[in-house]
Amino acid sequence: MIKCRLCSGELSNPFLDLGFTPPADGFIRPEHLNLPEMHFPLRVVSCKRCGFVQLDHVVDPTLLYQNDYPYESSMTKTGLSHFDSFAGGVCDAFGLNSDDLVIDIGSNVGVLLDGFKRRGCKVLGVDPAKNIAAIAEHNGIPTIGDFFTPDLANTIREEHQRAKVITGSNVFAHVDDLNSLVAGIQALLEKDGVFIIEAPYLLHLLDNLEYDTIYHEHLSYISIKPLVPFFESHGMAVFDVQEVDIHGGSIRIFVGHKGQHAVQDSVANVLNLEDERGIHSMDNLETFGQRVADHRDELMWLLRSLKREGKKIAGVSAPAKGMTLLNYCKIGPETLEFLTEKSKLKLGRHAPGSHIKVVADSELLEADVDYALLLAWNFKDEIMNNLSEFREKGGKFIIPIPKPTII
Repeated sequence: MIKCRLCSGELSNPFLDLGFTPPADGFIRPEHLNLPEMHFPLRVVSCKRCGFVQLDHVVDPTLLYQNDYPYESSMTKTGLSHFDSFAGGVCDAFGLNSDDLVIDIGSNVGVLLDGFKRRGCKVLGVDPAKNIAAIAEHNGIPTIGDFFTPDLANTIREEHQRAKVITGSNVFAHVDDLNSLVAGIQALLEKDGVFIIEAPYLLHLLDNLEYDTIYHEHLSYISIKPLVPFFESHGMAVFDVQEVDIHGGSIRIFVGHKGQHAVQDSVANVLNLEDERGIHSMDNLETFGQRVADHRDELMWLLRSLKREGKKIAGVSAPAKGMTLLNYCKIGPETLEFLTEKSKLKLGRHAPGSHIKVVADSELLEADVDYALLLAWNFKDEIMNNLSEFREKGGKFIIPIPKPTII
């Protein structure tokens, strides 16, 4: 029986079952369309002991990340500004200088580390996707193309130095063996060093019905209450928490060796908020599951109504979250003409599960599309601004989350 990945407690029955879906980043090359496609259960449960929300099925990470991985960190102006601000804020808060090493676990193409590098810090990325690590190296960010483990942490410490800062931006939730992860961080982090987690926040996921952020790479859905005792069991302490306006509402968690940093009021404030809002209550989680089913019905009614009117609809952007939405709501080529993307790693491929073709944004105008379903709704303002010509020609946008809305 699978146990909680934080405390080994018993898990609840699923409060949300999104069916069997392929990995959300498993974009298919045209020549592979007729090959079998693996699907895995996508179910969300809660730990009965500590309340940690997580998936109850783990897909082999080598399959997810080391098989032609197509995800690049956001290159939107919003995303780039966010990562630069992240790096600048950390450098200022902890007085980083040219002697300090910053390590990013799950560093992708090195966008966050670039911000630290430009401010004079030593940087090192660790990412299991070798094709993505190669892009980071090309971008001037030294990167180890492998999974972060205690053994790798010891090797880095011996060949480089201990890290003043270790970041895990949208990666802590991707790791199954969190005890091993923290053991590696402990071995590598300076005595007064800081481990910083940034991830979508469970409270916002529940409030804003962000169920599309649930996919196989995201094994855990982060809240503070279960993390405090988890880190304490490893001789570490959560000493600060900040809310961040990215990806629909994220949370930034600062962790250090016990006794090295004063615990800020923010920690108690967030713990109180989580209790007040009841985000770990099974009644509230089951209500969320029902709201998700209702949302699917509402979105499908809207799209089918538009199709009956003879309207042409396309999906704009092809993020992993969009693949959860398409597969759970059973939206395929019968509904969407195509998906558009800027990432060269996805262009010309087909979406996992639905097999909708991914093309360039210019197709929106050339194909006379009437409605654009905005799958990357977390960057909606910037994307709609970039597609002003589509809007000027009469095109309209459908924002699917939290409530299907036409703009």
